[in-house]
Amino acid sequence: MARLSVQGAEIVVRLSPRERLAVRRRRDIRVPAGAVREVAVEASWWRVLRGAAGRGSWHPGRCVGIRRSPEGEDFVSVRASGPVLRMELAGDVEFRRVALSVPDPEATARRLRALRPEDPPAPAAQQQDEPRAEQAPHRPLLQHEGGTVDDHGRAPGSPSRTGTGSQPKADDERVRRADEGG
Repeated sequence: MARLSVQGAEIVVRLSPRERLAVRRRRDIRVPAGAVREVAVEASWWRVLRGAAGRGSWHPGRCVGIRRSPEGEDFVSVRASGPVLRMELAGDVEFRRVALSVPDPEATARRLRALRPEDPPAPAAQQQDEPRAEQAPHRPLLQHEGGTVDDHGRAPGSPSRTGTGSQPKADDERVRRADEGG
């Protein structure tokens, strides 16, 4: 399993010998702390996988390697056994996303968020009118997280790609009576 550490102003991902062999990489992954745009913990390991698989080892429940997407290259080292730490990167860096299975992803995410430079302050008018959200969700919450979408991000009643997508139309009269409370 890859190990993550902080050395000064850099985040270092140390790869195991087996991971180095799978990815065909000699050195560790180093990311400047200032390049981190977002740090999050994903409950479902497969949600961090995007794009097409490149160099690496892609087995059910264990993915290590580089994935290519229109946004750029991502590095992943994830296991299906638990939540995954996801870092979105910006600037002149090798990868656009780094996703890792680490022993305590929540504590690691808090530690990495503390390294990020603070966001510029909002204008005074905006600060008074609306409370500042901690972090806007990047996706709808799944059912096990208290949301209503299914594992594929579809709202209830949405047709699936593989299903027929046909549902009986709502009876307008019953809807009207339900709205009236009778």
